[in-house]
Amino acid sequence: MDWPGRLPWAGCTGSASCATLTARKSQIPASDKVRMLVRPHRRNWPSKFHVTLCEKLFMEMAELMVSDGWKDAGYEYLCIDDCWMAPQRDLEGRLQADPQRFPHGIRQLANYVHSKGLKLGIYADVGNKTCAGFPGSFGYYDIDAQTFADWGVDLLKFDGCYCDSLEKLADGYKHMSLALNRTGRSIVYSCEWPLYMWPFQKPNYTEIRQYCNHWRNFADIDDSWKSIKSILDWTSFNQERIVDVAGPGGWNDPDMLVIGNFGLSWNQQVTQMALWAIMAAPLFMSNDLRHISPQAKALLQDKDVIAINQDPLGKQGYQLRQGDNFEVWERPLSDLAWAVAMINRQEIGGPRSYTIAVASLGKGVACNPACFITQLLPVKRKLGFYEWTSRLRSHINPTGTVLLRLENTMQMSIKDLL
Repeated sequence: MDWPGRLPWAGCTGSASCATLTARKSQIPASDKVRMLVRPHRRNWPSKFHVTLCEKLFMEMAELMVSDGWKDAGYEYLCIDDCWMAPQRDLEGRLQADPQRFPHGIRQLANYVHSKGLKLGIYADVGNKTCAGFPGSFGYYDIDAQTFADWGVDLLKFDGCYCDSLEKLADGYKHMSLALNRTGRSIVYSCEWPLYMWPFQKPNYTEIRQYCNHWRNFADIDDSWKSIKSILDWTSFNQERIVDVAGPGGWNDPDMLVIGNFGLSWNQQVTQMALWAIMAAPLFMSNDLRHISPQAKALLQDKDVIAINQDPLGKQGYQLRQGDNFEVWERPLSDLAWAVAMINRQEIGGPRSYTIAVASLGKGVACNPACFITQLLPVKRKLGFYEWTSRLRSHINPTGTVLLRLENTMQMSIKDLL
């Protein structure tokens, strides 16, 4: 079976990097895989920058992640995507950085990133070539894993272009996982394994979870509402297969947050942030921190929304219902709390009213016997107490979302209610 290479952009005019929310992980545990207890937060720009990728850009972004509050919000990984490599390996068969773009090498960049209290991620490919045509890792898995460890890399995004069979694809992802572990360095392993399997057969998510910390399932995101909708539609259609496999140690990755760019309206940016929190997604940003608006920055750094994303229960949310261009998604949280997102998928007109019985939320227990509801997005406000027999009414902007947190009163203290 021949697979064409997937080319997300032509040539190498695009730079790439990434920032994700905190990945509080242990060292390599008995499972022999880096254990990601919560979703990672990182910064990634393969779809954003159309300038020359270089170490100066990454150093500048590392500084901004610290000075502008991103690190304090939990974003800790700064990641390089495709196009960082030289066209050939060195005489020892090792990958090497493009000497013009990274004149001091990846190891020195990693040292600089670490000096800021951040972590460095890098990109490679399971096949013969990367998606942009640079050297792939096929036949070099052990060498490349050790190279990344020697450089001080903390995360590897492993793409799936130019791999000519499903067997080689699966073997390659497994081999690299084991090779990373053998280095003795804790390196988060981000896979695109199921993404490349879906056109041909249904992935074995139990197996994928054994080897990967998080995994892409669907096509690359772009800076458009159409792309956001397609990801949500794919996720809801396949939720019976993918939701239960996610949890501490492994996560479904719906791709990057494109908040702070130009393709989404404000309401659509709210929808993406809310639903990525519901889906327990790794929060991978793709934007320019030098020019991001205060409004987008506040949304991406919203501590209450991030708390939902990072909830220690580690359960992924799901679509509860849909109809009349509305969707309701919910997610169980720790301490009997629930997060609920109500989306207005209609793209014309003004805000629409949506009413739902609270007894239908949280498998019937979220508000039994009562709950306190706080609206987190689009603006934060306390909605008050709702009994199990109550009905909740919200006004939702076109393509917008209302994100709620439901606290069961049996778990609340007096302090929580003030």
